[in-house]
Amino acid sequence: MRKTIQRQESNDDVDSNGNNEKINKLFVLAGGGTGGHIYPAIAIAHSLKRINSETDIVFIGGRGRLEATIIPEKGFKFYPISVEGFPRKATLKWIPVILKMFQGLFQSYKYLKRLKPDVVIGTGGYVSGPVLFAASLLRIPIVIQEQNASPGLTNRILSKRVKAAYLALDSDDHPFPNNIKKITGNPIRLEITTFPRDHNTYNKYNLSPNRKTVFVMGGSQGAKVINDIMIRTCPLIVRSILMQESHKRSPQVEKIDEMNTIPLQIVHQTGKTGTENVEDAYSSHDIPHYVSPFFDQVEEIYSIADVMICRAGGMTISEVTACGIPTIFIPLPAAVGNNQVSNAYTVANAGAAVVLEQDNLQPEDVVAELVRITTDEESYQNMKTASLNLGRPKASDTIAESIYNIACSNDSIKNPQQSRVNNFI
Repeated sequence: MRKTIQRQESNDDVDSNGNNEKINKLFVLAGGGTGGHIYPAIAIAHSLKRINSETDIVFIGGRGRLEATIIPEKGFKFYPISVEGFPRKATLKWIPVILKMFQGLFQSYKYLKRLKPDVVIGTGGYVSGPVLFAASLLRIPIVIQEQNASPGLTNRILSKRVKAAYLALDSDDHPFPNNIKKITGNPIRLEITTFPRDHNTYNKYNLSPNRKTVFVMGGSQGAKVINDIMIRTCPLIVRSILMQESHKRSPQVEKIDEMNTIPLQIVHQTGKTGTENVEDAYSSHDIPHYVSPFFDQVEEIYSIADVMICRAGGMTISEVTACGIPTIFIPLPAAVGNNQVSNAYTVANAGAAVVLEQDNLQPEDVVAELVRITTDEESYQNMKTASLNLGRPKASDTIAESIYNIACSNDSIKNPQQSRVNNFI
C-alpha cells in the first residue's frame, strides 16, 4: 500500500495551460438491491479514502432502492438510475424491465462520460449491469467484486472485459481468466473483527462467559424457517445436553438443575416477525438466551459467538470466517443461481462448517450437530482453525490497493481538475 500512496503523492500532472496540478483519483461504485451488495461497496469506498483522503467517490444505484437511502447516509454522493431486476421466469413482465435496463444504461453512460472516472467498480446486483456496460463502452477500466462462490449473470457476461475480479471464495464455477482473478474475500467492516470479547458484552445481554454462545441469524430480515426450526429444537437441546451432563455426574446426584447444567446460551436475531414465539420457546425450556429482531451492533454478538446457525449469503460467510466461528449453515435454496448452497459447501469442504439443507431439515439434525460442535473440543478447535484460515479480514484494503494501482496505471485521464465530482452538474 505504501508504494501506491507514494505514487499518488508524487505524481503531478500538467494541465492544458502548462500548469502542474495534482490529479485526484475518482472512483464510481455500482451495486445494490440488497445490503449484501451495498455494504461491500461502502467498505471498499472507505478503504480507498484511507489510501488518499482526497479521493473522490461516487455511487450509482437504483432510484428509490435501498442504496438510495443508505449511501447518502454514509456521506457519499449518489446518482440514481432507472433499473429493475428480471423476473425469474420469462414472461411479458420482461418487456418493461428491458426498457428500464436500456434507460439505466443511457443514464449511466451520461454520468460516466461527464465524470470520467479512473475505475468503475461493480459489487453485484442488477443495478451494476448498466453501469459496468456503460463504462465498458466508454473504455473506462472496470473491476468486479463477487461475493458468492457462483457469480451472477451480469458478472458472467462481463467476465472477459474486466481488469480485475475480486472473489470472496475460490471456486471452479468462476468464469474469470486466471490473470485477472484474485481471491481476496469479501470486504467487511473493520469493527467485525476488532471488537473485543469482554465481560461488558456478556453483561449487556445478560449472558454468561462460562457458557458456549450460539448465535442464530437468518439475515437482516430474519428467516422464518430458521426461527421455526429453533423452536422445535428446544426440548431436544435440553434433553441432549442434560444426557451429556448426567454421564459426567456422580450416580448419587438425583436431581439436575437445568439452569446450572445447560452449558449453552443462545443469541437469536429473528427479523421483524417471530420474536415473541422464539422468546417463549427458549423461556419455557429454561434455555439461557437473548432474542431480538435485529442487532444494530452485530460486531458485539460476533465477539462472543462460539457457534453460528445461519444462512449462507456471501457477506455472512465472510464475516463468520473472518471471526473464525464454526458454523451450521442452512442455505436458502431459492437464492438466484443457488449461490447460498454453493457458498455453504465451499466452506464446509474446507472443514469450517456443516451444511443442513432446508428441504431435508429436521430439528434432530440441528441438535446433533450443535451438541457435537460444542462438546467435542477437538472438533470445535479444528473447525475454528479452518474458519480462520478461510477468513480474510483485510479484504477491503487489499481490494482498494489493487483498484488504486489500476487507476494509477491508467493513462486515459484527460480532465485534470482538482475534484471532478464537485464540478459535475
